Amino acid sequence: MLNNLTDTEEGDGGAQSQGDSNPKESSPFINSSDAAAEKSQQYDGKNMALFEEEMDTSPMVSSLLSSLANYSNLPQGSKDESEVGAAAHALKGPVLGTLMGVYLPCIQNIFGVILFLRMTWLVGIGGVIGTFVIVFMCCATTMLTAISMSAIATNGVVPAGGSYYMISRSLGPEFGGAVGICFYLGTTYAGAMYILGAIELLLIYIVPKAALLNNMRVYGTILLTSMATVVFVGVKYVNKLALVFLACVILSILAVYAGVIKTGIDPPDFPVCVLGNRTLVWKTFDVCAKTIETANGTVTTQLWSMFCDSPLLNATCDKYFASNNVTQIQGIPGVTSGILAENLFGNYYEKGDLIARKNMESAMDQDDPLTNANRYVLADITSFFTLLVGIYFPSVTGIMAGSNRSGDLRDAQKSIPIGTIAAITTTSTVYMSSVILFGACIEGVVLRDKFGEGVHGNLVIGTLAWPSPWVIVIGSFFSTCGAGLQSLTGAPRLLQAIAKDGIVPALRIFGHGKANGEPTWSLLLTACICESGILIASLDSVAPILSMFFLMCYMFVNLACALQTLLRTPNWRPRFKFYHWALSFLGMSLCLTLMFLCSWYYALVAMVIAGSIYKYIEFAGAEKEWGDGIRGLSLSAARYALMRLEEGPPHTKNWRPQLLVLVNTDAEQNIEQPRLLSLTNQLKAGKGLTIVGTALEGTFLENHEQAQRAEQVGELSLSTEKVKGFCQVTVSSNLRDATSHLLQASGLGGLKHNAVLVSWPRNWKQGDEHQTWRNFIELVRETTAAHLALLVPKNISAFPSNGERFTEGHIDVWWIVHDGGMLMLLPFLLRQHKVWRKCKMRIFTVAQMDDNSIQMKKDLTTFLYHLRIDAMVEVVEMHDSDISAYTYEKTLVMEQRSQMLKQINLTKNEREREVQLIHDNTTPASPATPATPLTPGEAAQSPGEQVQMTWTEKCDGEPAKPPGAATPEGIKDIFNMKPNQFNVRRMHTALRLNEVIIKKSSEAKLVLLNMPGPPKNRTGDENYMEFLEVLTEGLNRVLLVRGGGREVITIYS
Repeated sequence: MLNNLTDTEEGDGGAQSQGDSNPKESSPFINSSDAAAEKSQQYDGKNMALFEEEMDTSPMVSSLLSSLANYSNLPQGSKDESEVGAAAHALKGPVLGTLMGVYLPCIQNIFGVILFLRMTWLVGIGGVIGTFVIVFMCCATTMLTAISMSAIATNGVVPAGGSYYMISRSLGPEFGGAVGICFYLGTTYAGAMYILGAIELLLIYIVPKAALLNNMRVYGTILLTSMATVVFVGVKYVNKLALVFLACVILSILAVYAGVIKTGIDPPDFPVCVLGNRTLVWKTFDVCAKTIETANGTVTTQLWSMFCDSPLLNATCDKYFASNNVTQIQGIPGVTSGILAENLFGNYYEKGDLIARKNMESAMDQDDPLTNANRYVLADITSFFTLLVGIYFPSVTGIMAGSNRSGDLRDAQKSIPIGTIAAITTTSTVYMSSVILFGACIEGVVLRDKFGEGVHGNLVIGTLAWPSPWVIVIGSFFSTCGAGLQSLTGAPRLLQAIAKDGIVPALRIFGHGKANGEPTWSLLLTACICESGILIASLDSVAPILSMFFLMCYMFVNLACALQTLLRTPNWRPRFKFYHWALSFLGMSLCLTLMFLCSWYYALVAMVIAGSIYKYIEFAGAEKEWGDGIRGLSLSAARYALMRLEEGPPHTKNWRPQLLVLVNTDAEQNIEQPRLLSLTNQLKAGKGLTIVGTALEGTFLENHEQAQRAEQVGELSLSTEKVKGFCQVTVSSNLRDATSHLLQASGLGGLKHNAVLVSWPRNWKQGDEHQTWRNFIELVRETTAAHLALLVPKNISAFPSNGERFTEGHIDVWWIVHDGGMLMLLPFLLRQHKVWRKCKMRIFTVAQMDDNSIQMKKDLTTFLYHLRIDAMVEVVEMHDSDISAYTYEKTLVMEQRSQMLKQINLTKNEREREVQLIHDNTTPASPATPATPLTPGEAAQSPGEQVQMTWTEKCDGEPAKPPGAATPEGIKDIFNMKPNQFNVRRMHTALRLNEVIIKKSSEAKLVLLNMPGPPKNRTGDENYMEFLEVLTEGLNRVLLVRGGGREVITIYS
């Protein structure tokens, strides 16, 4: 009935013995530290010099085979003191075959208390047809589950631990922990059911008169305490008695079949006394008659005294007693009597209904109340079909007993399928034949008499047994006691296995035990939970509870097999070939159906318990990587979703910022701008993808460790800032190329970034930082070419962290040019976050001389209304004005500075490179440098001109300067230059806009602003940076935004 770990060698279940303290499973294949393997590697290395450098990580085949030969799958479980000294003998290897290791343990666990105490009642209430349907459904469920289990158990080595090990390694630690604990609870409540069955046998059939209190709770608690003490003292006693208990079960079943055969030859004399059609409780009278004839005349019987007020013939008697005759019928008419036809269909009763015989006349007035009810056999509970399912199902559990012993089997991959399926076939045959034989041999009122009150208090199935009812009573009592002991032995070890796996932090204390590994704390908890089942004090109420937990366990075994089969995992290669995903899904469906048939509210409670454990392990459990099927399912689902995304670009309604966040790292690979990730978190109200990209300079072979470190730091920073995303590190010969590679290669298929978030380059005006701003401008150009949106926060260190809260203030949007709606969408997303939730949104737009500002405001308000965005609108008028002298002066200073930088900003390395290029190109035999491809026009120039053009085109993008441009005379010319009119106009715009923004938004918490594009040619890149500085001067927090060339917000639903 239960999936227990009975043998001492199974101990802790083995689930924790195979490397479960480590997130990865231990393996004898790679990086084996075994001394023999190392010696073998050294020996082979003499003749395998070509591979000697790889010996440390890739062992030779001989080493591999040696490791496999020495690889022991025996779990290190709890051992009794007397067995510790025999450890050497135990390590000789598993010796159990199919019969002793799988078949007989499964038989012992499947047959049990329900067969002896409730099977006849089930046939009487449900009828032969109804009960046969129940038995067939339950047996089919376990057979399908056994097929799935056989496939999993033969897919590699499965240590002891049974269904918990198989499910956790197939579906992952979350499912494994949840189902493992449900399996543990089912096994524990099975112990309570066996104890209640033993007490029922004791108090009702064995010593009914000796039961002073007649209280199942008291006697159940006493028996539980005794059993727990036996288990605590030594599990070896339980194991040695296992064969005795099994012999009791088999002997009892054989006695029943012998009795059935005897009924066909010589039916036993088991009379039942019936008044009218009502079955009488035959305990306090001796003769089934109202009166008997004696030599002294007609005298009344004890039965007469029960219903009349005196023993005299003229006494006043119960009206129903006086109106109906007393009939004695045969309780077991025999297999050839034809009684089967009367028992084919069910008879369901309400609690307190009379157990009446069919096809018998009864003279009664419907209006008369029931009197002397305690004289009749009554229904003790309300019965219905689904109740029968819940009560019967525990009698088919126990199919995992063989897989629990896999560590002790000589050939587990052969024995588990054969032994388990043979045991289920045997028990199913016995159960199905029992249903038919009971219906064919026993009178219906006897079948429906749950406690045998109408047959002198005998066990109903005992009345059928040969040679005596006591064979069944004593045999079933010992078998139920044995099964209870097995539950109290197996359940603590299962809990200890889960605890030692470390996936449920709250259970870690139960992984400890006595010095020999005995799970003391687990046994204590098991006894407490078992006591809660005993306090229910009803076998019929406890059975559906454990049915729920076992059905859930079996359902997930079927799910594990179906998933592995459908996903076609490369490691899914079971030796057992007679399985199919459709069978597994059918088994899973049957389990789910039976759960809700048994009891829909118990099913919901079991699912809530399993779901709660699942979420607890997911959030608080230790991380384990067991290569489970759920990971494979996630991979398949992700692939399917990615292929669907490739079908076309997303609709504007589905657009959300998929961010590529470019961060810089210091020498220790720590992120220099952590607030950039805080801003990312605040922007992720739209969910979507986040990739944190880091660019490193160098070669990957030399810097792979730094790259790994940067990726780990990035993942840690993502976790700290609670950003759901991925980290990607690219190493290239220079940062510019590395950033470009990130921009091009990040993402997969349709799940690619559509926006880039990068911070404003700090200290870009410093002479040694010129490459930084050049890289930044190239990034702006590349995002434009790739149609990606660009977000550039300025003064990122001033941006709020995720823990800060703004209680008031404004987010100001300066909408200068249309960018596809990015400027509208970003503030909306920010305001979904707790940091910005209290801020109000204001939108400013600029009206030129020819614009109608009033109409613009009205149109903008209407537009925002249709966009469902709540914001204040203001139109700022900027009239044409003369360019001030300050503007000319600022532009001139900017151009002079730029010109000086071009001439004096050559570093030492750059000078050496230019000298080397001049030398190479003036040598007749030297070809043109391949560093920069030359156009045919450039190739026609002199070598010296080629060098200058190569350098200036690469670094400055300007025409070559004469060699003497950096002389004092050249510098003197700079101060005599006049500003470029185009630059003057751009400076004028930047100053005017900055003046207006400062006036309106100086107190704003954040300013969002259209980011102007860089010049189309590379002349004046440094001036572009100066324009942006002027535009944002005096503002605390600025987010410069460039659209990606597509609409990202729509007025339509």
